[in-house]
Order: sequence, then C-alpha cells, then structure tokens
Amino acid sequence: MVIKDYLIDKPILNTDNLILRPITVNDISDLEEWLPDSELYTYWGRSANKNELEPKLRFDDPRPNIKRKPNPDFVWGIVLKSNMKVIGEIYVINIENNRMAKVAYRVSKQYWGKGFTTEALKCVVEFSFEETELQKLWTDVDTRNIASCRVLEKCGFMREGMIRQGKMNLTFCDYYLYGLLRDDYYGK
Repeated sequence: MVIKDYLIDKPILNTDNLILRPITVNDISDLEEWLPDSELYTYWGRSANKNELEPKLRFDDPRPNIKRKPNPDFVWGIVLKSNMKVIGEIYVINIENNRMAKVAYRVSKQYWGKGFTTEALKCVVEFSFEETELQKLWTDVDTRNIASCRVLEKCGFMREGMIRQGKMNLTFCDYYLYGLLRDDYYGK
C-alpha cells in the first residue's frame, strides 16, 4: 500500500502492550488526565494550546460546512492494552512528496520510563517502511531531552546534526536532528 491508500481510513497498529489507533471523542476523559500537564511541554517547543488544555475542543468543528481534503498525516492515540486508556500520542506528519516525514510522540508522565514510547515508535517505524513508500523518518529533539534521544536511538535513528539556538516549534533552543532511512531499517 501507499500513503494515499490511508487518506480516509487510518490503520490500527498493535504491539505486545499497545494499540495505536485514531483518537475519538470517547477518549476525552483519558486525554484530560495528562494532555494539559505543563511538564509534558518542557521540551515540546511550545506550551499547551487551547485544544490541549481542554481536549474536548479538539472535536468541535468551528466551520462544519467547510469541505476538507483528506489529510495524509497519521495521528495515533497510544492505548495501553492492560487498561485500555489512551496514555499518549504518536505522529507521522509533515509528509513531503510521500518520501519523508517527521515523527513525534508524547506520553503521559505516569508512563515515562516504562518502554511504551520505544514500543510505539518501533511499531510506527515498521509500519512506515513496510506499508508505505516513505524513505526517511526524521525528527527534532531538544538537546536537554535525554530520554527522547534514547528512545530514538533504541529505534535505530541516527543523530544527523545539531542546530544551535534554532527555532523548534515556537521556542529557540539547541536541538538535535535525528533521521532513519529505509535503507538503515533494512540494513542495506
């Protein structure tokens, strides 16, 4: 399959401990537990926006009569199988020419350090390279976010460089660029 095959129906992915699936209105109470937590935004490159402070706003369409094009981005809720709660989100976004895309993730502080982010990212990498035509995944990460750097490296990403006092989202900071090529994934 190719990215255009997923424009309407986004896939549901499974790992040993997780389900990665689109977030729905039924997930609002789970999101309210962790998404507004200011600590989650320490290295996010910006503070929480209105839809993150009040997750129910995410589902309010301010212009319901506008016909929107299907979005190629993938946004999954990270659902913990043991309690079926949405404990985080993981993204494949900013898809360029169906060739490369940015990955991003965030997980409830309650679940940090338990391996769930690594498990989710490995699953997304596998999906991206085995089920789409993407050739490269990349991301930027604040140099102070050591835990996120470790997650990326465990998943095969290589540090490709550092931007000094660059703009990462809405914040100026030092940040690393990480990348993973399809050829790296397949060991070529």
